[in-house]
Amino acid sequence: MRTVIVFNHPYDGSYCSAILQSVAKGLQKASHQVDLMHLDHDGFNPAMSQADLKAFVDHKPVDPQVVDYTERIKKADHMIFIFPIWWDIMPATTKGFIDRVLSPGVAYDHHPRGFGLVPLLKNLKSITVTTTMNKPKLLYSLLIGNLIRKVMLRSVFKTMGYKNLRWISFTSVKSVSPQKRVTWLNNLEATFSTLN
Repeated sequence: MRTVIVFNHPYDGSYCSAILQSVAKGLQKASHQVDLMHLDHDGFNPAMSQADLKAFVDHKPVDPQVVDYTERIKKADHMIFIFPIWWDIMPATTKGFIDRVLSPGVAYDHHPRGFGLVPLLKNLKSITVTTTMNKPKLLYSLLIGNLIRKVMLRSVFKTMGYKNLRWISFTSVKSVSPQKRVTWLNNLEATFSTLN
């Protein structure tokens, strides 16, 4: 199996970075080939340019980095996103990845009958979104409305026609005990060691 991890956090000492290590360890135990797209280390530019917009319309990416990413996700059996929730939503770089890489002609196309979308990543069996935030779970779900579920799972991937979507959310990260954070990491490693 080949699993692409799309990672976005600029600080290598972050809890997201610890999550990345645990997820990768679990995948390696399951004999997955891990393909890491570290958007920050790769210097990925999230801004859509005029050339990108034309490529979007033409269904043919032109930016070499975007082309590289698209070729890699076409080979993926699983895709995992790892990022922090800032101001209740994903960071700009993750949003830019969705805009520039998961584009028509690559991740989806319009249905031939003219209504709806069809998925194009034929190898893709599942998509997991893993996030961290400092808000309590209840506050995020009741007052904010679980924007990650609405935006990434429903609006993006479900609309494109993908199934087996999952969101793993770690909340109140700064206020929980160090032991709790370690338990979360161990559980993540165990979870992804059984991914097939």
